[in-house]
Amino acid sequence: MALNLTQLLNLIEEMPAYHRLIYGLEHGDSSTSAVVLEAAKPYLIAALYHRRRLPMLIITAQPEKAKRQYEQMQAWSATMPLLLLPEPDALPYQRIASDRSSELERLQVLSYLANSRSVAEPQVVVTSAPALMQKTAAYTDFIATCHTIEVGMETDLFQLLSKWLAMGYRMENVVEVPGTISHRGGIVDIYPLTSELPARLEFFGNTIETIRLFDPANQRSLKPVPSLSVCTATELLSPLLGDRGKLEEVLNAIDLSNCNVEASQQFKQELAMLLEGQTPDSIRFYAPLFNQDTILSYLPQDTLIVLDEPQSIRQAAEELHTEAEELCAEKLRNGELPRNFPRPYFTWKELEVNLETRQHLALTAWDTSDNELSYHLGFTPAASYAGRLPVFIKTVRQWLSQKCRLILVSHQASRLSELFEADDIIASPLTEIKQVPPPGSLTLVQGSLDE
Repeated sequence: MALNLTQLLNLIEEMPAYHRLIYGLEHGDSSTSAVVLEAAKPYLIAALYHRRRLPMLIITAQPEKAKRQYEQMQAWSATMPLLLLPEPDALPYQRIASDRSSELERLQVLSYLANSRSVAEPQVVVTSAPALMQKTAAYTDFIATCHTIEVGMETDLFQLLSKWLAMGYRMENVVEVPGTISHRGGIVDIYPLTSELPARLEFFGNTIETIRLFDPANQRSLKPVPSLSVCTATELLSPLLGDRGKLEEVLNAIDLSNCNVEASQQFKQELAMLLEGQTPDSIRFYAPLFNQDTILSYLPQDTLIVLDEPQSIRQAAEELHTEAEELCAEKLRNGELPRNFPRPYFTWKELEVNLETRQHLALTAWDTSDNELSYHLGFTPAASYAGRLPVFIKTVRQWLSQKCRLILVSHQASRLSELFEADDIIASPLTEIKQVPPPGSLTLVQGSLDE
């Protein structure tokens, strides 16, 4: 069972600085900053979400930190609709076959966001500077492709298949992973990106008679559903769905005059494939010709932007920009890139223009500014007792005698329970806290938390 500490979020209400922060967010200007212990950031973010119930975008400097924040926030809130937007699988201007799994992960986030405005619970997205910088499909184009099919609907089976193929779905013999479809007579299987399970459609003529979810592992039907939502399975929509005249205009404008013979031939071959609606292996390379939007367009205007260490985010974005510029210059010198090929990402300065139109909260572990409006939340790190278990048990007994509320999270919760029991302290390991423990109690939780 996953670690669930949701009930502990209410304890932050005892902190006066937290109430001042809430007041500042609700009555202050669009920019707020708070100084908070690094390990306490996921707890604070989860508490803010449960208090305000607004969509949030949490931005970190590096992808590894985004994944860590995502994992930690899951422990603090089992009910928060949490999404992780991954970074691109290649550097800008690199020509490699796209990693389908990472592309689908990004698309699942965009699909959920495209549908979230009709959902009661606001979404929370965790991402990194490299992931945020990547240009994506226009929001208006993305939502235009999303549609719902229903039992009893009249539609031509082959036209529906053609539509889904144009939306990036791949034809397979058996549907086992998101983004795939299969066809056998009057039966069509599809695994939409926003569905936890694939669906089987049975046609009678041009009528959808039934829609049933099924288990992708054994292909057995599970339950009927009245309708199914389907969103695109590619971030690169324009070449597949766009007007051919506009597509020709964009592709013909590419200047190959400085490219060497080999590169020029490859470009011509792949551009011809795009014009015919085909998908070259390196289709992601051509994304900047069409994608000019950011994930910010997929989020409601009242989204709270949380900048986890703003200076680190800016530095990471600038380093990526510098590295990409060097790679671009090298490819131009070698004749491997058209001289007018557009940049596949937004610079941090460009993103800041959009970020400044939203309310944002800057979180820093250290107060390095003279800003008197920063809110200091008084979290402190726990002391380390590694290799000092007898001292730790003695300290726990002292804390309990002082009516402290102790909650210990450890991968060794069962072993700790045995050690405490030997010292007449009784605490059984848990994976979920169902209510706030009373003062003077010890709670052992099986799991892992930073610091």
